[in-house]
Amino acid sequence: MDISVITQRLAVQLRTMRLNRGYKQADLAKLAGITRQKLIEIEKGSLSVSMNAYARVAAALGSEFKLVPVTLPTLEELEDLFNE
Repeated sequence: MDISVITQRLAVQLRTMRLNRGYKQADLAKLAGITRQKLIEIEKGSLSVSMNAYARVAAALGSEFKLVPVTLPTLEELEDLFNE
């Protein structure tokens, strides 16, 4: 599986959690101890952001990572990969 699919899925989950908790990007960035720009990169699934930054955001959301078996990418995920 392309690693960008994995980071895209993580990005969607983190953004959804942020929105469900009613946080603005600036609020969550402050809680996580990162810049708002870094959070924007995380929510885009950037491969250049450190795992530490992703972990800080997850912790600020009161969450942790869990590894699950790979599933095939959805058509939407494939489309996003080809549009980049």
